This record gives sequence, C-alpha cells and structure tokens, in this order.
Amino acid sequence: MSQTATIAPDRGARSDIETSTIRAISWRLIPFLVLAYFFSYLDRVNLGFAALTMNAELKFTPLIFSWGAGIFFIGYFIFEVPSNLALEKFGASRWIARIMVTWGIISALMAAVYDEHSFYALRFLLGVAEAGFFPGIILYLTYWYPAQYRARFLAAFAIAVPVSTVIGAPISGLLLGLDGMMGLKGWQWLFIIEGIPSVLLGIVTWFYLTDRPEKADWLSAEQKAWLKAKLDSEIAAKQAVKHFSLGEALSSPKVIALSLIYFGFVGALYGMQFWLPQIVKAFGLTNAQTGFVTAIPYLFGTIAMVLWARHSDASRERVMHVGAPLLLTALALAVSSYITDPVLTMVALTVAAIGVFCCFGVFWTLPTAWLSGTAAAGAIALINSIGNLAGFGGPYLIGWVKEATGSTSTGLLVLSLLPLAAGLLVFLGSHKTKTEFAGAK
Repeated sequence: MSQTATIAPDRGARSDIETSTIRAISWRLIPFLVLAYFFSYLDRVNLGFAALTMNAELKFTPLIFSWGAGIFFIGYFIFEVPSNLALEKFGASRWIARIMVTWGIISALMAAVYDEHSFYALRFLLGVAEAGFFPGIILYLTYWYPAQYRARFLAAFAIAVPVSTVIGAPISGLLLGLDGMMGLKGWQWLFIIEGIPSVLLGIVTWFYLTDRPEKADWLSAEQKAWLKAKLDSEIAAKQAVKHFSLGEALSSPKVIALSLIYFGFVGALYGMQFWLPQIVKAFGLTNAQTGFVTAIPYLFGTIAMVLWARHSDASRERVMHVGAPLLLTALALAVSSYITDPVLTMVALTVAAIGVFCCFGVFWTLPTAWLSGTAAAGAIALINSIGNLAGFGGPYLIGWVKEATGSTSTGLLVLSLLPLAAGLLVFLGSHKTKTEFAGAK
C-alpha cells in the first residue's frame, strides 16, 4: 500500500492534509522570501533614483550610467551557475545568508563612488555578490511546492519585484532629500540606508530558513509524508520521460530557447526599471513626486501578476500565459515611444509593466516542469544568467540611443523589439503540461 493511501484513505482526508501542508509552507516561507527579494531588488535598482542627483554631481553621461547599471549583470552572469550549484550542495539557509550579507555590504559601499571607475567596480562586485539568489530561490521553492501550486507561489515570491518599486520608489525619492546631512549627499544616504537591512536579514536567514522539507520541525510527520510522496511522484514522472544530467540540461535546445525568451523579458524589465525615474522626472516633477508617480505602473503590475499566475495554475496552461504578456509589453513600449503627453505616456508604460509582471511568475514553471535536482539547479541558473545579460543590454540600449538621438522615447521603441522576439519564440517553441502536472488531481 502506498504511503499516501495510508495517510489519507479518502479524497476528503487528502484534501485536508494537502490544504494544511501548503498553508503551513506558505506562511512559513513566502513572507520571509518576499522580504529578502524585496531588499535584493531594491539594492539592485535603486541606482535609477540615485541617478537623479548622482549623475550630475559626478558628471556621469547617459553612456557612463548605462555601463554602470549594466555591468552588474556581467558579474552576475559569470558566477550564476556556480552559485546555484553551491546552494544545491551547501543548503539554502547558509548560501542565501552568504549572498545577502555580501550584497548588502557592497550596496552600502556604493555611497563611496567618486568616479566612473569606482562606479563600474562596485556595480560589478554587487553582481558577483548577488549571483545565485533569484535562481536559488526558484530552485528552493520546487523543493516545497507541487506543480499545481508552483506558478502562483513563484508569482507570490516575485511580487517583491514590483512591490520594491511601489514602496521603494517613494522612499528612494524621499531619501534624496537627506542631502547635506552629516556631510553626505542624498544619493549616498540612499545606498547606505537601503543596504543595511540586507545584511541584518542575511544573518536572520542563516537561522530561519529550512533547507529541505524533511528537516522542517514546523511540519507534522503526516504533512512531511504527504509532501514527500507528492514531490517524489512528480520527479519520477519527469525522469520516466527522460532523466537529464547536468551537462544534458545545460546543452538542451529547450534550455537555450528559454534563455533567449528570458533575455527578451529581462531586457524590457530593466530597460524600464533603470530609466523610468528619469523619464518621469522629465515631466517636470520633484524627486519626491517622481518616486510616487514611478510606483504607479508597478502597483498595477503587482495585482496583475498575482491574478494571472492563479489563472495559469487553474487552467493548467503556460504558453499563452507567458507569450501573450510579452507581446503586450512590446506593443505598449512601442506605443509609448510615440506619445508626448505625460498622462498617456504613463498609461502606456503601466500596460507595459502589467505585461512584464504577468509573464514573471509563470515563466519559471517552464524549466521546472521537466527538470529536477542538479540538472534543474544548473539549468535555472543558466537561463537566469543568460537572460540577465539583457540587464546590461536593455539599459545600455536606451542610454546609447538617448546619447545618439537625445531622446529616451526612441530608446523605448528599440527596446520593444526584445519582448516582441521573446513572445514570438514562446509561441514557436513547444511546451507540454502533461509531464508538469503528472499526478495532479
């Protein structure tokens, strides 16, 4: 007799243990991981707000700023796969704690930037420090959630991305007002105050996170047994189709295609993220007003992301839920480049943000649907590292076009080509949900 049959002889009992297990996991992990990712993302993109005063004070041209914004992702790319494999080996609690403490320290040290060379160096080191955090958490969540819950809880974790702007944008704008306090500039205070919490939270992470379900003393024996049986059956279904080694996963055409799709998505995301504060500031707003207005697209993106991921799980459909938002983002970015009215520009950019974030949570169900273990760790890291090279390309593209033409709008039009290509690639590829939802009732 199977373990699940022993635990739950009827469907009603299975439903009860399933509900209680997922609820316990979610309350324990998701709020904490969202908070950690909030500070991760805030420390990565607060540069966009620092630029409102830092660029002029340090005499940074649009191209210098673009290089500094993007070089983060070079360090990130180089160390992404090794970092994720280290998480698989040493455990999430230790490795994620290491990542958070080091990135928090380096983020705070951004206050010491004094020229373009120190700017490039610290941004590169910040990418090295943070490498492995996001794909590590994606991998970590597959240890805890069966397939039919994965999109909604990946989206719940990723909600930290838009929320970091919804909350962080106004705060960052206000922190610039500390200019002159204790002899420091406002942008220096921004880096210091937003870097310290990551160090403190990293220390807490060492003691708080549980590496695997079998070590969770906050789950009952019955809950652990149900979860183990459920996840084991899904892994067995994947491996019955094909058991991928690490090398096979990293060289798989499907992984390369997913990397290119993610490249287009990330290019749009960071192109908007780093340049939106400067686009909004050009409307004639103060720094504080810029912070609040910049938050608007991300507020709507947050709501849309959660609802879209739930719909994807409920319908057990992934391709349309990834491809359609990317095409919507491409269209909205292209339209925004032809608009001069501030209100209509914000409407178009809000639609673009909705498309970006709707894609976010659902996308990561694609590789985790057919990979597990070390193969999943390596493939997720590779997809994320290649995709995040667009974090260099997207901002740089806008900066290069702006310096050449004097117009950020033209840069948005060129940027729209990245999510357009990614969306088309989603629909041209093949993704079947049969393996992902094997054993789901």
